[in-house]
Amino acid sequence: MARAMPTKEDSPSRYTPRSRKVRILATLGPASDTPEMIRRLAEAGADAFRINMSHGNHADHERRIASIRALESELQRPTTILADLQGPKLRVGKFAGDKAELKAGQAFTFDRDEASGDAKRANLPHREIFDAVHPGTRLLVDDGKLVFRVTRVSEERIETKVEVGGTISNNKGLNVPDVVLPLAALTEKDRADLAFALDQGVDWVALSFVQRPEDVAEARRLIGGKANLLAKIEKPAAIERLEGILELADAVMVARGDLGVELPPEEVPPLQKRIVEGARRMGRPVVVATQMLESMINSPSPTRAEVSDVATAVYDGADAIMLSAESASGQYPCEAVEMMNRIATSAEADPTHYARVHFTETLPDATTNDAIARAASGIVRTVGAAAIVCFTSSGSTARRVARERPTVPLLVLTPSLKTSRRLGILWGAHAVRTRDVHSFEEMVGKSKRMALRHGLAKGGDRIIVTAGVPFGVPGSTNVVHVARLIGDELERHSEG
Repeated sequence: MARAMPTKEDSPSRYTPRSRKVRILATLGPASDTPEMIRRLAEAGADAFRINMSHGNHADHERRIASIRALESELQRPTTILADLQGPKLRVGKFAGDKAELKAGQAFTFDRDEASGDAKRANLPHREIFDAVHPGTRLLVDDGKLVFRVTRVSEERIETKVEVGGTISNNKGLNVPDVVLPLAALTEKDRADLAFALDQGVDWVALSFVQRPEDVAEARRLIGGKANLLAKIEKPAAIERLEGILELADAVMVARGDLGVELPPEEVPPLQKRIVEGARRMGRPVVVATQMLESMINSPSPTRAEVSDVATAVYDGADAIMLSAESASGQYPCEAVEMMNRIATSAEADPTHYARVHFTETLPDATTNDAIARAASGIVRTVGAAAIVCFTSSGSTARRVARERPTVPLLVLTPSLKTSRRLGILWGAHAVRTRDVHSFEEMVGKSKRMALRHGLAKGGDRIIVTAGVPFGVPGSTNVVHVARLIGDELERHSEG
C-alpha cells in the first residue's frame, strides 16, 4: 500500500490554499504519469487525481499512486485519488476485411454466430442485449456514428434497419439507450480492479454503467467503507432513477460524453443542470466531466465555446470540474490544468457569481447539524468573516457547510487522514489533518492558529467556528462561534 502522510501535529504546509472554491480533477495517463509531471499538475491547479482503470495495468497505476502519495507527504497537504472503474463494454464482433460499408435503409442482422461479419450481418457476443431489446429499440455503434432500429428479435438474431449508415469495423462499441440492460455495473475485471484500488488506499471509487440504485448498493457493499463511492451518471436509465442513486452514492459525476452518445446532444445541457441541482440539494459533491477543454489535447489554447462551457459549470455550483484526455494523453496537460484554473478563478471573481450559484435553493434538513451549517454561512455575510473553520471526524459537517456555498473558504480540521483526503473534491474545502480538540478554549485557539498558519485569515479578521460538543463524537455539530484574530495572537503565532 502507498505510504501515508506523516502525522506530525499541525505540520506547516508547503502548499498555499486555492483562492478558488471549485476543485479541479485531473486524469493521469501516459502524458502525465511521472513524479515530475504530477507535481507540475498540482502546481498548475489540480486538486485531485483520477486513475482511469480502463487503460494501463496495475503496475502502472501503483506507480502513479505512489508518486501522488510521495508528493502529498512532501507538501504536507492531503491529496485525493479517485479510481475510475471501466464497467461493462459492449462491442460488436470482427468483420471479414476488418470492416463493412452500410447504407441507410438496408437490413442488417446482429446474431450469435461467431463467424466474421459482412455488410449483411455481424456477431454480437452479449446475450443480455438479445433478452432486453424489442422492436423499435435503437442500437448505436461507434459512439452513435451508426444507428440501427430493431425490427424483429429472436433468441439468436436481432434484425434491424439501418437508419444512419457508414463504416462499421472490428470490435466497435455498442450502446443500447432505450432499455435497461440486465447487466451488473461491475464486471470481473472491475472487481479485480476494485480490490487493487482499495488495497492501494484510494480515496474515491467511480462506478461506471450505473442504471439503477441497486448498482450503487452492490458497489457500496463491496467497498465496505474503505473508500467513498462516486456514481457516474452516463445512462438514460440513471436519469430516471436519479434521486435513488443520489441517496446511496457519496457523490455523482455528470459523464457528458456517454450521455451525449445515448441521448440527443441538445438534451445534455439541461440534464447537466438537473443533475448538479439534484446533487447540491441532497448535499452530494458533483463533478462535471468529459470534453471540457477537448481541443487542448492537440492545441495549447481552448476554443471560446469550451471556455464558456467550463465557466457554466462553475456558475452552476459544481463541486469539481474534470479533465480527461486533456491531461492524460494530450500534448499540453499542464497548460490544460492552468487554463481550467484561470477560467474557474475568473468566473468566481465575477460579482454575479454568488447570486448565480444560489439560483439553486438548498434547503437544510430539520437537524441541528444543518441548522448550524446554514447559520455559519449567514453569519459570514452579516459580520464579514474571512473563513469558516469546521471541526469534523467524518467530513459530514464540512459537506453540510459546503452545500450552502458560502462566500469564504472552508478550513476543515480533522484528526482523520482518510477524511482529509476524501474532501479534495468538495467545494471550497481546505482540509488539514490535526489532533482533535478537547475543550471549547482549545477549539477557539486552534481555529485561530490554523487560519493564520494556512493564510486564510490575518490579524483583525473574524472567523466562524463550527464544532460538536462533546468533542470527538461524530455527527454532533451543535456549536457555532464567532472569533476575532487580534494583533498579539498574530505575533505569538509568528514567534511560535
